[in-house]
Amino acid sequence: MSARILVVDDIELNVKLLEAKLSGEYYDVVRAYSGPEALAIAGAEPPDLVLLDVMMPRMDGFEVCRRLKADPRTADVPVVMVTALSDVANRVRGLEAGADDFLTKPVNDIALFARLRSLVRLKRTLEEWRAREEICARFAGPSAAALALDPGRARILILEEDAVAAARMTEILQPIALSVVRAANCAEAQRQIHDAEILIASLPLADDAPLRLVSYCRVTESLRQLAILLIAEEEDLPRLAKGLDLGASDYVIRPVDRNELLARTRTQILRKRLQDRLRENYRRSLSLALTDELTGLYNRRFLFAHLDQLRERLEQGGPGAAVLLFDIDHFKDVNDTYGHAAGDEALRQLTARVLRVVRDVDLVARLGGDEFVVVMAETPLGEALAIAERLRLAVAAEPFAVKAGCDPLNLTISVGAATVAAGYDTADALLTGADDCLYRAKNAGRNRTFGGPSDRLSSPLADYCSVND
Repeated sequence: MSARILVVDDIELNVKLLEAKLSGEYYDVVRAYSGPEALAIAGAEPPDLVLLDVMMPRMDGFEVCRRLKADPRTADVPVVMVTALSDVANRVRGLEAGADDFLTKPVNDIALFARLRSLVRLKRTLEEWRAREEICARFAGPSAAALALDPGRARILILEEDAVAAARMTEILQPIALSVVRAANCAEAQRQIHDAEILIASLPLADDAPLRLVSYCRVTESLRQLAILLIAEEEDLPRLAKGLDLGASDYVIRPVDRNELLARTRTQILRKRLQDRLRENYRRSLSLALTDELTGLYNRRFLFAHLDQLRERLEQGGPGAAVLLFDIDHFKDVNDTYGHAAGDEALRQLTARVLRVVRDVDLVARLGGDEFVVVMAETPLGEALAIAERLRLAVAAEPFAVKAGCDPLNLTISVGAATVAAGYDTADALLTGADDCLYRAKNAGRNRTFGGPSDRLSSPLADYCSVND
């Protein structure tokens, strides 16, 4: 996975050394020799990741990191701080400034490239979710994305065979934990993992079971966003790198420092909640953009997008399809006599009856007003008319209670059906043909289905009287 990496260091030799390593792995490298220069470059064209030296004159790496994370244009850009300072206090200070990781000079190549791949992958995921959210916001209006994340307390699962080590971690994590559950082995962890927001997994020497658990999480739909923090010995960096490639979120090197464990765990929880929020905002925005608020059915925008795809499949020789178009007979009189609230209630009740009759594979959309469309793939005319008749009969079979204090209304629908086999060979032609058939059903007396151009017209219910008769 290639990426654009901004390398920031006031010593040119250090920049050239990192640039040579990164270029050898086909990364695109941009150089900066001071904090202000790095901020200007990142603000003009945000990179995919920043490798940031800590000890620089005028503006140190901690301040550069804080400013990058405070700028909406660069807030999602991962920052890896690189320094000769190896004490835990500086690592924690960097994490609190917003850094995503902290590497000590001389930089270990395995740790460097494993971290780059993991963080760039995470950044691309966040970018994709934000892009989807922005597209949906054009249709549905602004979402709650600007709201601050609630740090809250988290459900934590610790995979650790050493009970003493697990107890120590539990005590450390109390300030941010809603609950802490310990699993002594992977089988036990797998049974409890669905209730957790973050998994903290110890990597015992020569035991790959935790890595298999990481793999299991990333191929299981409900666990793909779970935060995973690995704990291992420094000499076990190759397996840590493998864990990051499999999808682990971060790692801590033993001996575990209290503040570093707390800071990294908090960071991963917040990151998971950001991803969860973006995904939920996207789903909510998508629902608002593509569904009808009154009935919950797909709306006109989604219908025409679906018909465009249908047209493409038909042009490529895909299977046939049928379209039903129907509306309520004399619906204007319902609104005029009983009010629009009663009309809305009638449309909601109609929707419920339609969904009980059509097949699960059929798409139902509200075209507008009291007009509805059913799109049915691989459906011949005879089958389409049979479904239309079931639908017509289901609507007429039971009165609609639309207003308190008023007698239930006897409502009917008229249905037009068109299929590819009947000569309508494009999606637009299908909808136009169904509309023409609906018009003919109306002219024939309403409460009928009509499927052209074969002039197959159904009979109305013998004893039915409409509200206007």
